[in-house]
Amino acid sequence: MSAQSHDHHHGHAHGHSHDHPHDHHHGHKDHHHHQVPRAGARRAFAVGVALNTLFVAVEWVCGVLSGSLALIADATHNFSDVLGLLMAWGAIALSRRPPSARFTYGLGSTTILAALANAMLLLVATGGIAWEAIHRFRDAGTVNETFMIWVALLGVVINGVTAWLFMAERKHDLNMRGAYLHMAADAAVSLGVVAAGIGMMFTGWMWLDPLVSLVIVVVIFAGTWGLLRDSMRLALQAAPEHIDPVGVRRYLAALPGVSEVHDLHIWAMSTTENAMTAHMVMPAGHPGDDFFADVVEHIEHQFNIGHVTIQIETGRACALAPDHVV
Repeated sequence: MSAQSHDHHHGHAHGHSHDHPHDHHHGHKDHHHHQVPRAGARRAFAVGVALNTLFVAVEWVCGVLSGSLALIADATHNFSDVLGLLMAWGAIALSRRPPSARFTYGLGSTTILAALANAMLLLVATGGIAWEAIHRFRDAGTVNETFMIWVALLGVVINGVTAWLFMAERKHDLNMRGAYLHMAADAAVSLGVVAAGIGMMFTGWMWLDPLVSLVIVVVIFAGTWGLLRDSMRLALQAAPEHIDPVGVRRYLAALPGVSEVHDLHIWAMSTTENAMTAHMVMPAGHPGDDFFADVVEHIEHQFNIGHVTIQIETGRACALAPDHVV
């Protein structure tokens, strides 16, 4: 017998059954398949892309005219962030597309790929800045400090405002977190450029320009490493950081009538959606759809897993029971 139940956010459930060696129960929330980006996120992306595209052009020209490596490096870094914002924005738009016969889970996983690419892009940009800064120690050149300071101050304002727009959204989505880190890092970079300009103006030490650039590289790398680690884990289908697989297994094993839980898998379908599958041995047979509707609702609210598939077995040996078998 196979029983299938879909728990919708409307509050109703429905099911059907057929003769089959195993029972399967599937639960999901409708909004997980067609998740609409929050209005704040859409506004943050639009404003962030527009402001930073304009600022990149201004800062690049001013960096060349003033002779400041820090400004040119900051403009390059900002350009990589614009590309990163566009990738994240595009991935979120793709994740709204409904599932198809080929992409049965939809395109939500593009948000994971975008977060991973975003982190890697930022690391590549910092590597380029570090390389150029090291060369500048040998040939510091001349810099128009006043020009450099005012342009960098403009960058602090623009990047600070953009980071503020993403601040509230960063807890809901890994891509939002990546965008926030990008913009906050940019504001820090621009602030460092201001400090370098002021220092050169009063001391004449031209090597402050590349030195501040290297310090900023270290700060950005430290902040980006966590994003790279988390997005890499999601890309490899690891259980999301905020979900406790041991706790999920313990909850399922403690349910009435369950003698064993195996083949438990938990992974991220996107940067905001999670899924799981599990086999539960219940010698007395399927306990009914109402039982599983409660289980699915508990897993959704307690563990933030919105797409749940559970297979019921009555005791026959399962080839997937050993932990090393997937």
